[in-house]
Amino acid sequence: MRKLITWNLMTLDGYFEGKAPWDLSFHELAWGDELRAYSLEISRQTDLLVFGRKTYEGMAAYWPEATNEPEIKEYMNAIAKIAVSRTITHADWNNTRVVSDPIAELKKLKEQPGKDIFIFGSAELCDSLLKANLIDEIRICLVPGVLGGGNPHFKPSEEPKQLTLLETRPVKTGAVILRYAVSNRK
Repeated sequence: MRKLITWNLMTLDGYFEGKAPWDLSFHELAWGDELRAYSLEISRQTDLLVFGRKTYEGMAAYWPEATNEPEIKEYMNAIAKIAVSRTITHADWNNTRVVSDPIAELKKLKEQPGKDIFIFGSAELCDSLLKANLIDEIRICLVPGVLGGGNPHFKPSEEPKQLTLLETRPVKTGAVILRYAVSNRK
């Protein structure tokens, strides 16, 4: 069975995005050779990426014309992608299809053969899938910075989730990559 894995960068105070939409400038505090290598490691573990609508729109605007990170650019533009949305019906970015019911679709896809499925960014989508007990693993790069406000990665919930630490990987920039298994007991 394929695993559904989330991957995101998050500040020490819990934000994956600054106060303005797509304010990801804090990523520079963590980026370097080790995080680049980790990103390429992820690329070998997956054959499908999933994005919420807002993350999809930002990624689709950036990666086709990106001028840096050619190896990551090639991967991002070639891999199969799902854009989750109830408002858009067509996706122009290479190898992307739109899905309006992510819970049903990802349940089905997890049962199919293939590599793991990754969700990049997309905190609202991750929240709904976590509440539906579909997330198998959470990967966070804890960035050595405090924003003081912005869009929190984890949303308020009525039910706590138990996580089991799988790995910690410090990087030279002061960031720490954390991997957690999610207990999906009901």
